[in-house]
Amino acid sequence: MREFDKGRLELLKVDGRDIGRLVLQPGWRWSEHVKPIAGTDLCEAPHFQYHVSGTVRVRMADGTEFDATPGQVTNLPSGHDAWVVGDEPAVIVDWWGATDYARG
Repeated sequence: MREFDKGRLELLKVDGRDIGRLVLQPGWRWSEHVKPIAGTDLCEAPHFQYHVSGTVRVRMADGTEFDATPGQVTNLPSGHDAWVVGDEPAVIVDWWGATDYARG
């Protein structure tokens, strides 16, 4: 498990691959809580994710924004910020991008 302010990543290794389960608390924002660990302006990890609960707003490098909500699958390229919207924690299963996520 990898913990960071307002969130945690649980890693499960399946057939040599890491699958991550992110639990992000209300108030979490990548640019505030993970950026200092990553050392990049935006999240540079591509993600392929299933959103279990909560809402996450994603802003791409080009300024495009959208909400990822329960039951949706997102395929995010490098270069984005994200934050939890509302009072419910966001739980996300991530098939790509979890291996080095929030690792200093």
